[in-house]
Amino acid sequence: METKRTIEIPEGVNINIDTTNVSISGPQGQLQKKLWYPGVAIKKADSELTVETNIPRREQLAILGTYESHLKNMIAGVTKGYEYKMKVVYSHFPIQIKTEGNKVIIANFLGEKKARKANILGNTKVTIKGDQVILNGINKEDVGQTAANIRQATKIKRFDPRVFQDGIYLVEQ
Repeated sequence: METKRTIEIPEGVNINIDTTNVSISGPQGQLQKKLWYPGVAIKKADSELTVETNIPRREQLAILGTYESHLKNMIAGVTKGYEYKMKVVYSHFPIQIKTEGNKVIIANFLGEKKARKANILGNTKVTIKGDQVILNGINKEDVGQTAANIRQATKIKRFDPRVFQDGIYLVEQ
């Protein structure tokens, strides 16, 4: 059983570890997350980050992998960032999409008079170019949830989805 996982820290990335908070900053920005679980410790040494436990039980071993993934995603976010591309598809009524503040407004979806809305989470930037919606950000969870919110806002109810394939779909991550 592996009770210790190590992550390499790339050049230009600074990591601060409080008792429960992990703060990672890099060229793209800064991310902070609360990571705490009984018996699991996160330690920084030179150019590597270590997630370890001294209790080899199933729960602690599962959390090791979860924390490793969270930390790798945070490091990738502050170094490269994340970009999701979505495509606006319609065959019946032309969909009009725009952003207002922290919301995406989807108008004329299936000819509806009332516009549908989707929340933009965190510091995610939404760019609309023709029939493409591009989401950029450093927090993978916020960018992914924003894409899910947009997709969910255009979910079709009361119509046959084989005939009405209108919507906004994720095409590239």
